[in-house]
Amino acid sequence: MVNIQEELKLIQKLLRTEWKEDLAQYKQKTFGKSLSEKREAGICWYPLTVSKLRTGLADKVLVEVTHPDPPSTHGFQSGKSVSLFSNSGDRDAKDRVNGVVNYVRGNKLMMTLGVENVPDWLEGGKIGVDLLFDENTYRQMDSAMDVVIKADSGRLSVLKEVLLGAAGPSSKNLDLSLEDSRLNESQRAAVLLACSAKDVAVVHGPPGTGKTTTLIAAIRETLRSTHQVMVCAPSNAAVDLLVEKLVEEGIVTLRIGHPARVDDDILNQTFDAKISQHPSYKTLKKLKKDVAELRRKAKQFKRNFGHQERAQRQDLYEQVGFMRQEIDQLEDYIRFDIFQRTQVVACTFSGAGSQALKGMKFPVVFMDEAAQGLEPATWIPLLAAEKVVMAGDHCQLPPTIKSFEAANAGLRKTLFEKVIERNPQSAVMLLTQYRMPGLIMGFSSKVFYENRLEAAPVTASHMLRPDEPILSFIDTAGSGYADFTDKETLSTQNIEEARFALQVMNTLLKRIGNGLFEENDWNIGLISPYRGQVELFKVLIREEEAYMKIRSMSSRMTVDTIDGFQGQERDVILISLVRSNPRGEIGFLSDTRRMNVAMTRAKRRLIVIGDSGTLCVHPFYRELLDYVEAAGCYTSIYELLDN
Repeated sequence: MVNIQEELKLIQKLLRTEWKEDLAQYKQKTFGKSLSEKREAGICWYPLTVSKLRTGLADKVLVEVTHPDPPSTHGFQSGKSVSLFSNSGDRDAKDRVNGVVNYVRGNKLMMTLGVENVPDWLEGGKIGVDLLFDENTYRQMDSAMDVVIKADSGRLSVLKEVLLGAAGPSSKNLDLSLEDSRLNESQRAAVLLACSAKDVAVVHGPPGTGKTTTLIAAIRETLRSTHQVMVCAPSNAAVDLLVEKLVEEGIVTLRIGHPARVDDDILNQTFDAKISQHPSYKTLKKLKKDVAELRRKAKQFKRNFGHQERAQRQDLYEQVGFMRQEIDQLEDYIRFDIFQRTQVVACTFSGAGSQALKGMKFPVVFMDEAAQGLEPATWIPLLAAEKVVMAGDHCQLPPTIKSFEAANAGLRKTLFEKVIERNPQSAVMLLTQYRMPGLIMGFSSKVFYENRLEAAPVTASHMLRPDEPILSFIDTAGSGYADFTDKETLSTQNIEEARFALQVMNTLLKRIGNGLFEENDWNIGLISPYRGQVELFKVLIREEEAYMKIRSMSSRMTVDTIDGFQGQERDVILISLVRSNPRGEIGFLSDTRRMNVAMTRAKRRLIVIGDSGTLCVHPFYRELLDYVEAAGCYTSIYELLDN
């Protein structure tokens, strides 16, 4: 029997190791570093020009800045905390303004500043933005672990015993008549389990099996018998997708989180937006305006004034005090009214610990992408749960961990994995996938999903055209292509393979034609496990005339790492595996879950390029080569070069 108290204490210890390592890596990049060194490290954009300036929700300042030549690799992305500064004149730390990144698009970065007025130095030139280290999430995770460890009674105590396998889960008999014709047999079974479980239910959703659809159906069924539930996920993007689907279903949803971290399409579901749309908001705004005016009048009195002036000032401040009480009461009423009308409270795992939700309890907490969250992060929403429904796939990429020590000692394993292993009766796997033809699906189904996946009939029509192959593995063994590690980025690249991969894509586009892609609204993914190879692709596409055809498809093409593609799909996927060396070193390609993600993104055409001589030191890749050869999908690079 697992000693869950000792296990939880170990997880907390490993979390603190990860926290320390993450902070150390940040300090290494920042402390004592010059502006140019921080720029090279990808944690500073400088110099910048202000391209847009406007006021957003809650009267916060939104600034879009443009970089003339942003670094190819950087840490800026949606939701990150940043500090905007001016390097003009005698500026110091107090002139900095902190904010949150809304988006990064090419050389443009939009951020929401934590102020209501534009800094007077913003137009003075020499503007830059630094990436900050945000410890708040670590504090939340550490605090949640404290609470879980100390819980020796109540619902949380029961949940931790069930989730960690020290006690068995319980369920209730339900007679559900699921009328949703969109659900297949395994999806119906998952919804039934989610509704009948008293403690925990797990929806194991392999790629393309409609995990989100199933989760939304389970939420809809649950709301027939309860007023309100929480829905959460580890990333803002995953939460936003759920909110979008819930709103489409007519479910009243409240998105908790900083507006800068929320997708523009669902801003209307945020707290700030709903407050500004509330019938009482005009009254609230007028009260605040009146208070500001009264304070202005009170401050007009000079230090030396008579009894009458003193009495007038005192009267003004008393009025301000009464009106502040009225404002506080009205704000409390508006928030209460919004929560009362809300069916689903949606947030990230860390957002579940926000002040806005303090003290709230939910009969059911639904977690999407639960296999991508660190266990300590997963416990944050569980503090407010009577029951949990987890959805995810532990056969895809796990959460990113900076500390090798913490990862190897157990932090790599998620709570989702533990529940599936220790309480298999609490899980249902979705079996029908709707994304890719059986030929693309077959290898992942065999290796990761016990050969249980079935391709829905609709996938038989998923092709570019009848004479175009669906799956290809192009073997570069013997070509002389060699990988190397870039000294600046420390990422692995393979220049010859990059050029060859782009030639393959160019040829495909010429053969199929832009018109067919535009007519069918098809899109393309050019991906690699290595950031260095991705950046190399971008440079070659941008600078070399040979790839003009690819450049013309830029609006339909995404070039990114495998990790950046998790949860996405494209009609055409080309994967450059990069590794080619006489030592048989394959680096983190040995984490085969990464390849599971890569090979299951394609809807109509999958091309994999790699060196079998290097890759086949690993049994996974030997099995992959056997699969493509048996399916007639193997091609040597020499067959293409000869043509």
